[in-house]
Amino acid sequence: MNTIKLVCRNLFRRKGRFVFTLLGISIGMASFVALLSLGGSMRGEVTRQAQAMGANFMIMPEDICVFNLIAIVTGETISESLPHEIFERIEVLDGITVIPHLTQKAAVKDVPSVIVGILPEETRSFREWEMEEGEYFAYQDENAVVIGSDFAERRGLNVGDEVTIRNEQFTVKGMLAPNHSNDDMTVFLPLSVAQRLFEKEGVISYMSAKVDDMAKMEQYEAAIVAVANVQVATDEQLLGSVLAILGSVNITLQLVAAVALIAAAFGIINTMMTAVYERRREIGILRAIGGKRRDVFRVFMLESGLYGLFGGIAGVIIGLSAAVFAGEFISQIGANDLLKGASPQAGVDVSVIVTAVLFSLTVSIGAGLYPAWKAAKLTPVEAISYE
Repeated sequence: MNTIKLVCRNLFRRKGRFVFTLLGISIGMASFVALLSLGGSMRGEVTRQAQAMGANFMIMPEDICVFNLIAIVTGETISESLPHEIFERIEVLDGITVIPHLTQKAAVKDVPSVIVGILPEETRSFREWEMEEGEYFAYQDENAVVIGSDFAERRGLNVGDEVTIRNEQFTVKGMLAPNHSNDDMTVFLPLSVAQRLFEKEGVISYMSAKVDDMAKMEQYEAAIVAVANVQVATDEQLLGSVLAILGSVNITLQLVAAVALIAAAFGIINTMMTAVYERRREIGILRAIGGKRRDVFRVFMLESGLYGLFGGIAGVIIGLSAAVFAGEFISQIGANDLLKGASPQAGVDVSVIVTAVLFSLTVSIGAGLYPAWKAAKLTPVEAISYE
């Protein structure tokens, strides 16, 4: 008995049924793969953004909302604020270099954009910025802006152009060299100018800090808390909190995708049960010429497994294609609200592909167990006498 030939013939006997059953598991796997791929890619981007901040500590308002931790990492605005005097208390501590940020949002060329107030020279040194075009701020209160390279490209801006922020004109003095972080999609103003423009005198959003001795992190943290009522998080703690939030969201989405896989599994069960009833006489003949129960069981399990294999491969291809398209779409319309300067592109991760195909096989084989057992249980007399 040529088992493979028999299995293939049975699979393609009802081409329409084969295609629709295969589509069910393919679509379920595609949604699972797309979410898994985008989720892993997003985690990588968040990690890279956090590393690009170049800080050992983030100093934030004590009552900061947990979701604003994501905003800090991705360069978005946060609702809480700190008095500027807290910065003045912390900057005099030995062994700590600290810079303040005031993050606000305003329309630039009719598009909502993030505006960040900074101390020009201190921030440039802290972040190790380089200029791609034009010049950097010449002094602390200069009435000009420096913009990221992606922001310039998306808004069609060049050095020397005029931009309007909250009804006030500013000259684009320079453009930062790309560093593949949220800086690339941000507009920077001197801190004093930003405070005046947004009526936030004496207020900042958060601070970034570097330390001279990494072995004394706990002492530095204690010193900061001792002089100010703030929340202090190391770069690893902040990143861990953000990734935990993203992980929870990602798991929830994958569970939703799993529902589609469960539905596909029931589709396989239905297809295989129908095949059992349609092929009773064939099963009876197979048993009558010497076929064992295990032979019948193996035939149906192979058929079910092939649904999983073909569906898994098709699902991986569709899912990765959908993830790439979604990444491009997010990059075009959502980068300002999520990861500025970054395109959450889906990469081809071999582990995702292998996991998806194995998962598809597991689901399909599990779905085929009952129909295969049902077919193997038939006696030759029962099968052949079936009308």
